Amino acid sequence: MISVKNMKMVMVPATEVQLTEVKYDLGEIQAPRLTGLSLKLFATLIKAPLMLRNTVIPEPPMFKPEFPPQEQEAGVVHLEEDGKPQDRVEAASRCLPHHHPATTWNSEFRYWKIRDYAYAYRLGLTTPSMVAEHVVSAVEECKPRTPLLISFNPEEVRKLAAASTQRFEEGNPLSILDGIFMAVKDDIDCYPHQSKGGTTWLHDVRPVTKDGVAVSRLRSCGVIFVGKANMHELGMGDTGMNPHHGTPRNPHNPQRYTGGSSSGSAAIVASGICPAALGSDAGGSIRIPASICGVVGLKTTYGRTDTTGTLCGPGTVEVIGPIASSVDDVMLIYAAILGSSPADKISLRPPIPCVPDLSSNAGFPMRLGKYTQWFDDVSSPDISSVCGQVLTSLSEMHGCEVSLYTTKP
Repeated sequence: MISVKNMKMVMVPATEVQLTEVKYDLGEIQAPRLTGLSLKLFATLIKAPLMLRNTVIPEPPMFKPEFPPQEQEAGVVHLEEDGKPQDRVEAASRCLPHHHPATTWNSEFRYWKIRDYAYAYRLGLTTPSMVAEHVVSAVEECKPRTPLLISFNPEEVRKLAAASTQRFEEGNPLSILDGIFMAVKDDIDCYPHQSKGGTTWLHDVRPVTKDGVAVSRLRSCGVIFVGKANMHELGMGDTGMNPHHGTPRNPHNPQRYTGGSSSGSAAIVASGICPAALGSDAGGSIRIPASICGVVGLKTTYGRTDTTGTLCGPGTVEVIGPIASSVDDVMLIYAAILGSSPADKISLRPPIPCVPDLSSNAGFPMRLGKYTQWFDDVSSPDISSVCGQVLTSLSEMHGCEVSLYTTKP
């Protein structure tokens, strides 16, 4: 909520906001609350013939934002939207910093990145089939305490891993993503798994017969899908709690939530079982669980990814995006899945997609904005202290410039 000239408004058009007059204000919003019998009566009432059933909406409640004209950015590499996913992934991989692979498989926990697996596969240090056994074992072990997956078929995982292993033995991996294990949020189609959306019934009225577009693009790169990740029922919540399939626990603290609604996707990455997963985001469903679980999540720009083959369909705000343990891995997954739907290409006219060139320091240092009042408005000073230390580390280690922003008193 913002306060402008003593008027409190929740939503204000950007063109009408005078930044010098804006004050940071967390004023309370009074919203009606219905539970129990009153909620049942309200639901019965709105279903009555004389209520909403015959309501006519003069126009579809849809809004598709148009991309504004954009100038050529410095320090980025453009990707061919209509090209092969494998080619885009290869182009994105050349934009990443030099890779320093881990050469030992010790007991100390660490996040194995996509390029760690690719390096190990190519040198014969391990195979997708060997990794598959560890993945299957880990998922089975987690089931009683933290159900990460709603749909899981160990034999399907082993079958896909065997095919990937054979490609490496023949020297023909499909891409750097070949043999990479990923989970898919339960509202994105991944055949032969059904999409339940965290419910117990949705698959009965909407059977899945093929992969969603994003899944299909990743599969063409050799990705091995372990199953459908748990989620907040129908995505309608930010805790990740699911009364039907169990609630995934935060791998860093089993007594805490993962955040939602892409709870299982974030948890399986944060646990180290999969280096990446797919989620979906409208109001924070990728960003919230990624931040709470300490991994990286990207809500892609609307229209950048094709939502065909998802429960949200061609919605107004819902997008598909990657969750991974590093920015590098997010870039690789994003490069594979990007590509607007034909309808969006016509209506939105998006510019050529691009990724930052991180292979050198050209075009950097990065500039970080810190809105001080919002930054410090937390439940515990320890939180703002730790976050402040992160900003300091980014400045010292990577030469990032931190710009402070405050509102006028």
